[in-house]
Amino acid sequence: MLTKLYSDGISKPIIIKTVDGKDVSSRGAFPSDKKITFTVKVPRRLGASAVVLRINQDSEADKDIPLVFTETNEGWDAYTTDIFPGESCEYYEGLFYYEFLFLRGIDTLFTSATNNVDFELVAKSETRFRLLIYDKSFHTPEWFKGRIMYHIFVDRFAKGEGDTTHRDDAVMEPDWDNGIPQYPENNGDRYTNNVFFGGNLWGVIEKLDYLFSLGVGVIYLSPVFKAYSNHKYDTGNYLEIDGMFGGEKAFDKLISEAEKRGIKVILDGVFNHTGDDSLYFDHYGKYGGTGAYSNPDSPFRDWYKFKKYPEEYESWWGIDILPKLNHKNESCREFFVGEGGVVQKYIDRGIGGWRLDVADELPNEFLDKLRVNAKKNKPEAIVIGEVWENAADKISYGLRRRYFGGKQLDSVMNYPLKNGIVDFLRYRDAEILGDTLTELYSSYPACVCNCLMNILGTHDTERILTVLGVICDESLSGDGVENRELAVKRMTHEQLKEAVKLLRMAAVIQYTVFGVPSVYYGDEAGMEGYHDPFCRMPYPWKNQNAELLNFYRRLGEIRCRNPVFADGDFNIISVNGGFISYSREKDGECVVIAVNRSEEDISLPHYKKYTNLLTNERFNGKLTSNSAVILKQQKQ
Repeated sequence: MLTKLYSDGISKPIIIKTVDGKDVSSRGAFPSDKKITFTVKVPRRLGASAVVLRINQDSEADKDIPLVFTETNEGWDAYTTDIFPGESCEYYEGLFYYEFLFLRGIDTLFTSATNNVDFELVAKSETRFRLLIYDKSFHTPEWFKGRIMYHIFVDRFAKGEGDTTHRDDAVMEPDWDNGIPQYPENNGDRYTNNVFFGGNLWGVIEKLDYLFSLGVGVIYLSPVFKAYSNHKYDTGNYLEIDGMFGGEKAFDKLISEAEKRGIKVILDGVFNHTGDDSLYFDHYGKYGGTGAYSNPDSPFRDWYKFKKYPEEYESWWGIDILPKLNHKNESCREFFVGEGGVVQKYIDRGIGGWRLDVADELPNEFLDKLRVNAKKNKPEAIVIGEVWENAADKISYGLRRRYFGGKQLDSVMNYPLKNGIVDFLRYRDAEILGDTLTELYSSYPACVCNCLMNILGTHDTERILTVLGVICDESLSGDGVENRELAVKRMTHEQLKEAVKLLRMAAVIQYTVFGVPSVYYGDEAGMEGYHDPFCRMPYPWKNQNAELLNFYRRLGEIRCRNPVFADGDFNIISVNGGFISYSREKDGECVVIAVNRSEEDISLPHYKKYTNLLTNERFNGKLTSNSAVILKQQKQ
C-alpha cells in the first residue's frame, strides 16, 4: 500500500472549499441553501490526467463527479466542481462521505483523510472526508456564545439558609470540611447513595456573587427533581423540586436572583430512565401503589418494558433501580416533550435550557419533538446532549444519529476536547490536540462549534487536577488502589504545585478554543478526587487555592472582555512537538494563544509587540516551558 506517497509539501494536491467566495477549507458542515465549490490544485509532476469526486450519502451508493479542468499555472493544474444542496434532493440534507480520485493512466490515487481536513495519497480507497448538510434554518442561541458555564453538584456545593425538608431515610453527614462521600468497598458494589452533605439551592443563591466574580454566565445544575439519592439521577417526580434542596420556593428564587446578575440556569434532564422509587414505577409502594411496578393497572404501566411482570424489566445498563422509560409509548413521550410537558414547563418557568443525560439513548423522534417544544415559547432556549464521542457521525445502538441536522441538539458535551487536552499534556504531543481541534471544527456546523460545552471534568470523571497530578507523578495513580485508600489519597505540596502548572495550561485552552468553557464546581479552587464518588466532595470554602482561583478569575475577565471568543474564527497556526498555537479572529481583531508543553523555552519574536492578557504586560517574545500565553495586539 502506498501511504504518505508525497510528503514534500510540493507534490501533494491542494483541496480548497469555498462558499460565497470565502475559503472554508477548514469546515465540513454547511446549510442546505449554500453552493459548495471544490477546487483541487494538482501538481503536474503527479501525472494525473483527471480528478474525480466520489461522494455518497451515509450508507447509500457512491456517485462519481468528474471535476472540470479550469486552469494551469506554474506546474499546477486546477480542477473544480460545485455541489448545490438546495437544488438536488440527493444532496439536500444529511451526512455524506467523499474522497478524490486522481487518475494517472497506470493507476489511481485516492485521498485518505486523517482529521477531516488533512490527507495522504494512497493506492486504494481508505478513509473519506465527512460532509454534513444541515437545515438552512438551523441556528443556536446567541446568548450562550461567549459565556462561561459552571457545573454544580447541588448537594456538595454550598449549604444555604432557607427552608428545606429532611427525609427519614436520608442520612446527613455533618462534617462538610472533612467528611468523605459514601462509597462501596469495591467498584461495582451496590450502595445506597442516601448520605447527604446538605448542599441546597439556597446555597447556590448565596454564592451567586462568587460565581459572578468568575465571569459565570450559565449555571448547569445536577438534577434537582425529587429523588431518593444524593445525585438525583434516579428521578422520583419530575414535577417537584426536591424539598432537601429547598423545593419550589428556592428554585424560583434562584432563577430570579441569577437573572438579576445576567446568569441563566440550565437543568439536567434525565429522561431516559426514572428511579424505581418513583411516582411512575413505585417499587416500594411509597407513592400510594399507583406506579407501574406496584399496580398492573397503573397509567404508567406501559411507560416501561416488562419482560416478566413485575420483577423483570429493562433498565439502564442493567441497573435495576433505574428502570428504562419506553418513549415509544405516546403518553410517556408526551409527558416529557409534548406541549406543556416537562421540558416546556421549566423553560416557561425561566430556565435557559436543558442538558440531556445519556442523549445517545433517547430516540430520534423524542429528540425531534423535544426541540420543537423546548423552543416553542422561547426560541433561544438551549438543548445540550451528553455525547462522549464526535457527534457528527455517532452511531448508537446500530443507528446513525442526526444530532446536528438542525432538528435536535444545539450542542454536546465536548469529551473529545477534554481527552485531547489531557493527552497533549501527558505525551507532550501537540499533534494529538491539533488533530482533535481540526476534526471537531470541521465536523460541526459553525453555530454548534460556538456552543460546545468544553469540559475538563464532570461528576462522571476523575477531578482534572488529580488526572494531571498522575501525569506529573505516576505514584498518584489510582489504578489497582482500593476505594478506602482513594478516599483520602491526596497530593503533596510539591506534587500539587506541578499539577497546577498543567491545569493552568489546560484551562487556557478550555477558555480560548471555540465553544463555551464549563467548569466543574471546585476545579477552580484546586479540588482533588479520584473516580465517582470521590470527584463529588464538598466544595472547600475554607481551603480554596487562592492562586488558582485568581487565575480562573483572570481567564473569566479575558473571555468576557473579548467578544472574539464568542464566535470568532478559529485557526491553528503551528503544531510542533509539545508546542501549539492558534488564533481567534473577528472584525479585524486577532488574539493568539500559544501553549508550550515542551521541555525547552520557545522563541516567538513575531509577537513582541503583543500584550499577554494573562499578565497585562508586554510579551517579551519568550514562552517558557510548561506555560501558556494569550496574546493580543493593542490598537495604536
